[in-house]
Amino acid sequence: MKFTLPDETGRSLDYTLIGTPIGSAKLGANPARVVYSAAHVVADPFSANDPSGRASVDWGKTMEFRRYLAGMGLGIAEAMDTAQRGMGLDWPGALELIRRTRAELPDALVANGCGTDHLPPGEYSLDQVRAAYLEQVEAIQALGGRIILMASRALVKAARGPEDYIKVYSDVLAACDHPVVLHWLGEMFDPALAGYWGVATFEQAMETALAVINGNIGKVDGIKISLLDKDKEIQMRRRLPLGVKMYTGDDFNYPELIEGDAQGYSHALLGIFDPLAPAAAYAVQKLGEGDAKSFRATLDPTVPLARLIFRAPTQFYKTGVVFLAWLNGFQDHFIMLNGAQAMRPLPYFTEVFRLADGCGLLRDPDLAVGRMKKLLGVYGV
Repeated sequence: MKFTLPDETGRSLDYTLIGTPIGSAKLGANPARVVYSAAHVVADPFSANDPSGRASVDWGKTMEFRRYLAGMGLGIAEAMDTAQRGMGLDWPGALELIRRTRAELPDALVANGCGTDHLPPGEYSLDQVRAAYLEQVEAIQALGGRIILMASRALVKAARGPEDYIKVYSDVLAACDHPVVLHWLGEMFDPALAGYWGVATFEQAMETALAVINGNIGKVDGIKISLLDKDKEIQMRRRLPLGVKMYTGDDFNYPELIEGDAQGYSHALLGIFDPLAPAAAYAVQKLGEGDAKSFRATLDPTVPLARLIFRAPTQFYKTGVVFLAWLNGFQDHFIMLNGAQAMRPLPYFTEVFRLADGCGLLRDPDLAVGRMKKLLGVYGV
């Protein structure tokens, strides 16, 4: 199939699709790696709300996508930053999302983002930050949900050093009914989290995070690191206590980290596994069969696409995720919460299209081409 795509200068060139859509796969009950896809939400384009106002979600399409993920045996990391948490989706909207997913998919592997984002911007005491965390813990657990303990912007401002982080996290973990996943989110994803764990260097921050884990082993399932640095992840992975999982949040180096080495491997909790869901399910299935070569042959070609989607400013990666969801027919429009569809330029979209095609991630090429042409028309192409 051939059609016209502009290059980065705006010059129109013929482009011929080359990809073969990835086949279906389903992970079993005990896959080689635990795999969570951090899932996006679908906006309601017919809302009268301004983009900067209260989020208007198309719940039907949002739940449909979660059924699609669960149907491949993938876990769902719910109400995380991929769902535009804190960038369009507020805490009431996040709790409603958690409630609906729990009701829709009671038997699926789901972990839910829990933070302090219902606090308005400002200065807070440690007691207020602790209380905010506990409020969300209680609300999620009342629904029967498990928890991903997200990083807190308010805690960054309130804490005076590592001891404050250790104390707050220990108190919050004590209130959790089941082991949780800690989430160390780097400042490239959220600049307000610079200096997390109360120290300046990665090595110092790692010691604080390990102190939290070692002091609360029975309450910690694992930790997700989103620092986009494989060496830092491996360094910490090798120091985790027995039974505590490393969940890679490295959307740049995930094939190598998930495959692992002689000293261990990472599980996955990734925003890129929203658009890469079929590739992720197929690859991990192959890994479980002992076919590491097919695992890498499936995921390695997706890395250039992931690095483009997550390029700086990294927090706008959701635009690429939802763009691919639209191309693949998971929603009928390319509108996002908070107007985030406008946060990337046209050359970004054309290159995402090309790379997704090359990876076999356009599940219906005719549909994807038709929608790409519509987008080009908006830009006057």
